[in-house]
Amino acid sequence: MVFNGQISSIFIRPEPSEPVVEIAQVLAVPGKGLEGDYYFAGIAPKGIEPAREITLIEKETLQALETEHKIYLSPAESRRNLITENVPLNHLVGKEFRVGNVTLRGIRLCEPCAHLASLTQKDVLPALVHRGGLRAQILTIGIICVGDTVSNLENIPDEEVAHAEPD
Repeated sequence: MVFNGQISSIFIRPEPSEPVVEIAQVLAVPGKGLEGDYYFAGIAPKGIEPAREITLIEKETLQALETEHKIYLSPAESRRNLITENVPLNHLVGKEFRVGNVTLRGIRLCEPCAHLASLTQKDVLPALVHRGGLRAQILTIGIICVGDTVSNLENIPDEEVAHAEPD
């Protein structure tokens, strides 16, 4: 599958259950997550695991919620780290892909939970089943910026796929 999408928003959560903060760029670190996020700080209530390093959701999903279910969920209310455009996230489970110069691996779908419903509205639970985004592992260190390209590694020449750290 070939696609080329982009990052439209970036959010971090400095404290669990607190509002997210929108930022223009963020340092992604393997095994730690996103700098400034509570997970990076090591205060994640569910502990450290690769599937919690970074979360993504499609902007198109948020638009579809409003159109199909009359539910407005802002990008910040989604509580995901990266908001993507033109990226088929469900197809990236088990796959490596690139966000700017950072390589990620899709681990599993980020299904909606009771916590998200308690912070927004209960109707998001059924509306986001299998559409709640993607949990991913950070494989290479780097800066992710709003506007960065998101592409699958099938799209990238082999010499650019190396998992080297940026200069």
